[in-house]
Amino acid sequence: MDRRIFGGLCLLSAVLVCLVGTWQSKSASVAAQGKGSPALPPAALAYLAKHCYACHGAEKQRAGLALHVYQDEAGVLKDRKRWNAVVQMVTSGEMPPPERPRPKLEETEAFLQIIGGIFEKHDRQARRDPGRVTMRRLNRTEYNNTIRDLVGVDFNPADDFPADDVGYGFDNIGDVLTISPLLMERYLAAAEAIIARAIVVGPPPKPGSRRVIARFLEPAQIKDLRFRELTKDRLHALIKVSQDGEYTFRVKMYGKSSDSEPPRVALLADDKELKVVEVKTGEKRGDVYEAKLHLKEGANTRFAAKLLNPGGDPPRSVSVEWFELFGPADPYPATHRKLLATTATTKAAKTRDILGRFASKAYRRPATPDEIERLAKLVEQTEQRGESWEAGIGLAMQAVLCSPKFLFRVELDDRPDTPDPHPIDDYQLACRLSYFLWSSMPDDELFALAASKQLHANIEAQVRRMLKDPKSAALIENFSMQWLQLRPLRNFSPDPDRFPEFNDKLRNDMLKETQLFFGEIVREDRSILDLIDSNYSFVNERLAKHYGIPYPGKSTGFGRFGGNEKFEKVIFKTNERGGLLTQASILTVNSNPTRTNPVKRGKWVLEQLLGTPPPPPPPNVPELPDNDNKKELKGTLRQRLEQHRKDPACANCHAKMDPLGLAFENYNAIGKFRTTENGEPIDPSGSLPNGQTFKGPQELKKILLQKKELFARCLVEKMLIYGLGRGLDWYDKPAVDQIVAALAKNDYRFQTMVVEIAKSDPFRLRRGKDQDP
Repeated sequence: MDRRIFGGLCLLSAVLVCLVGTWQSKSASVAAQGKGSPALPPAALAYLAKHCYACHGAEKQRAGLALHVYQDEAGVLKDRKRWNAVVQMVTSGEMPPPERPRPKLEETEAFLQIIGGIFEKHDRQARRDPGRVTMRRLNRTEYNNTIRDLVGVDFNPADDFPADDVGYGFDNIGDVLTISPLLMERYLAAAEAIIARAIVVGPPPKPGSRRVIARFLEPAQIKDLRFRELTKDRLHALIKVSQDGEYTFRVKMYGKSSDSEPPRVALLADDKELKVVEVKTGEKRGDVYEAKLHLKEGANTRFAAKLLNPGGDPPRSVSVEWFELFGPADPYPATHRKLLATTATTKAAKTRDILGRFASKAYRRPATPDEIERLAKLVEQTEQRGESWEAGIGLAMQAVLCSPKFLFRVELDDRPDTPDPHPIDDYQLACRLSYFLWSSMPDDELFALAASKQLHANIEAQVRRMLKDPKSAALIENFSMQWLQLRPLRNFSPDPDRFPEFNDKLRNDMLKETQLFFGEIVREDRSILDLIDSNYSFVNERLAKHYGIPYPGKSTGFGRFGGNEKFEKVIFKTNERGGLLTQASILTVNSNPTRTNPVKRGKWVLEQLLGTPPPPPPPNVPELPDNDNKKELKGTLRQRLEQHRKDPACANCHAKMDPLGLAFENYNAIGKFRTTENGEPIDPSGSLPNGQTFKGPQELKKILLQKKELFARCLVEKMLIYGLGRGLDWYDKPAVDQIVAALAKNDYRFQTMVVEIAKSDPFRLRRGKDQDP
């Protein structure tokens, strides 16, 4: 079939799917709304009138909030998200603001009990709701990883795709993952490129050889000689292979010996001994000695020859003419052998066996007989045009890779008439788990459990197994880098005149420290509270120098290579570092190119750690000018922020953000510790809106640890959004509460959070018939 026909069919299917995916659930409403809704108790209205209406009533509506309009329970429930924010502000002591009279503790407790009771009564009576399911396409990372695990090719075809849109802070949100005509063209081109690499069509290629002559063997030598002498030191060469298979390492050499004992030479690959040979002496033409080994695709292997008995008088030696790597013995790549493997005997049976297996893995559920038959007909039509059977198989596999059943995570309801929430099927659960933790398709063990309908009963064991797998690096890379908003660091460019030590290597070191630190918490099942404060991290020699701490590994100095690149775990002796907040990656990405940005750093703490984002700034309010621009605001950065806060439109939000950010003023715009700025001592102390004070980052971290339930809730919500691929709504609150409670009972262990998310109703269940709140 012509490629354009495939493209048209796939584009039509994808457009239909996207129309389904753009459906949005209606705003939450409750049966209690309207006539007959109970009025708010007098005590709640009195509290609002006494402490809130002055700023959020009929005359003033700061931050766009007018509380006087809420007179009954229905109104509160309708704007539940806003009232959750009100409860949070009152609970934390941020509201009423410090300049207003403080309410009595019993008044505040009574008010919070009333509002909490309204929510609790509604949730208790509300129908169990696991939320909606949006059919979403694979994002670029998921596509690359799925192709890697499905086909086995060693490249990233999705790198040429348009960038994925972001929703709720993540790039795997179904509602924003649309398909454009350009993306469909890239899907078609990628499918062709993938199969062309994976399957050999036509005569197989002949085994190749890569020869390194004597003058290019290492260690390097200036003289252009036909032979290199092998005495005490080894000779070696680095050779890369592009194909998996069996190879032969060959060395042409001859020996010299003053006695009857011939030279013995070990043939090595990456310091592993392959074979020991006795080298003939006398003949200066040399003989070829060889050893066989298996190499993986993309392997960069250092081959060497080492003389094992250099003694004698004069000493024994060997003259080497060249190294050569020959192969692979099987000219077909591993992907070809993997994809076309079958035990069937007839061509028709082979076709259906191969395509059935491939389509089932690609669709992440068993392919139907009709689906397999349609693919098999493509192979037959290709052969009828005079092309090879392999070409037909390749074309059919391209069709699979362009199908919406592969490009989208399709979750059809196997019980559409069931009125109540019910479990998704095991194959769908396998997909949710694998794309949550690996950003890729399920492996054979998940598929086997799904086939036997045993996966729902083994969720915890599978989650813990999957977190130990190297593929869980995808969770560390994709979740943590987006949650912590560190992806922009790859493009951050500090002023080179002010920060000449900053370069791409240091930037990568900063990112890798955070990835290793988060990975330690994931794989070692540490407490999530370590993310706020801990006494350990990971550094290489360059980052250790940047931090002003000893490097725990073996130093190589800072000459041509810039120190030892190996990252080692370090235990901090002082409290200057510890947790995410004092890592250079976080501090740098929340700075300006010329200076620190306390507002940005404080806002980051509120949004990413506490889940209490400030409202957007009012219109037409200029940003704080840089230090060099003193036309409007003068003094130190702290003093200029204080002047900025005098604007009533800015005061409330900056009172929350600025103290949090100023606590980290001891760290400059690239995260380097300092005690002065422009000759003036730095004051990292501050006072929070609820009256709590601190003298620096260490005391602030202690305050944040007192808010551990708030931090746990924020992290749970972020990870649940990432795992579900959708935003959260009011009906998800019972699940969040349950996960947070389980975390607290298990010392806030990271894997407990992941297990509880995987076992939660929103993750395991789907809505019943016509269940749309």
